[in-house]
Parts: sequence; structure tokens; C-alpha cells
Amino acid sequence: MCADYTPSRKERIRDQFELDLEVFDLPDFPEAYPGYMAPILRSGQDASTAVECVPAMFGMVPHWADFKLARQTYNARTETVATKPSYRNAWKRHQFCIIPADNFYEPCYEADPEGKKSIRWKIWPVDERPLGIAGIWEWRANGPDGAPLVSCSMLTVNADGHPLMKRFHKPNDEKRMVVILDPEMYRPWLNGTLSAEEIAGLLRTYPAELLASAASPIPPRPKKIPAK
Repeated sequence: MCADYTPSRKERIRDQFELDLEVFDLPDFPEAYPGYMAPILRSGQDASTAVECVPAMFGMVPHWADFKLARQTYNARTETVATKPSYRNAWKRHQFCIIPADNFYEPCYEADPEGKKSIRWKIWPVDERPLGIAGIWEWRANGPDGAPLVSCSMLTVNADGHPLMKRFHKPNDEKRMVVILDPEMYRPWLNGTLSAEEIAGLLRTYPAELLASAASPIPPRPKKIPAK
């Protein structure tokens, strides 16, 4: 599971994914939570662009759904993505995307075995390159502001036996991990031309030795000063 991550800045997206900055004119987004906007990469929607970078809501909201659904659909389980109503249209149509992230966060309960209090941990690649997280995207004609909206979900796999990811989430909960793509698979994934067998081969955990992690507690909110 991943409900909190840092979107990569567009200069890093340009370098990691070999895009021209002219391909997208977006601001740099801060930390992203479900319902927030952040950049995704997808196959170009017209013949002039092979890959485009567009803003998308973190959390899938199909045309029939309330926008609050984004709080529940930011991660799509690979085991059920083809059948769940929120995801199955995007999966069937191979509307695959890459979510560029500098890091992502997970809750760690090691300091409290009863699972009542967690500390946020940051996970990032040891080589400091942006992560290419595999996702799916959907489009609807009317977003919160009345304009068309793209939304997305990160794909996740079971990580009960993963040396790093098994440390996170509540003690008795299933451990999950986002699907991280190798650079050579970026374009094949976005093109949507992979066979079912090839797709299945990509939906696996990422090597623990290629990831770093450290405690990264959320800074406390400043106390309000009472009015005199």
C-alpha cells in the first residue's frame, strides 16, 4: 500500500524518462495524498506524441463515481484489478501509466507491537533516480472544477516475504508493495502492447537491495497562538 509519496519534479522526469520539457507544461507538485493531483506518464493520445506527461488525481474516479472514491482507489491490487468495477475498464483497455516518484512512504509499527501507533518511513532508490511506479489511468469529462479529469491508481503486489516491505503496516495485516518498473520496460508498458504473460512478469516485488529506507516522521503542526 502507498497512500503518500513525493512526485518527481519535471526536470527529473525529463532526464529519467527521456522527454522534452516542451512535452508537458506542468508545475512541480508537492507531496501527494489520495485526491491530490500529480504528474503521470502515459502513451500520447494523438499521433504527434509518443509519451505525454499529464496531471492526474491520485486515486481512480471513474465517470460514475463520487470524487471521494479516490480515498479508497489509490492502490489497485494486481490480483483483482481486472475485475473490480473501479479498475476493470482501464485494465481491459490497457490504459497503463507510470507514476514518477522520488520516494514513497509507509507506516512502521515496530516500536508498538500492538499496532496502535506508527512512525512514517520513507523508501527511495539507492541510486537516487526517480522511481517508475506502474499504474492505470482513467478519464472522465467532468472533474471537480468542471474540466476533464484524468485519475490514476498504483498497482500493488503481495510483499509478505519481502525483506524490506514486510516491516510496514500493522503486524497482522497483509504486506503490499507498489510495482516498480525497470527503465527498459517503461516504453513497452506505456505502449500497452505487452502480452498477458509479459505483463504478469512485470507484476512482482522490487529487489530490497535496490531500495533505501529511513524513519521520516510527519513534522508536528505548529501550535496555534491564542488570540489576546
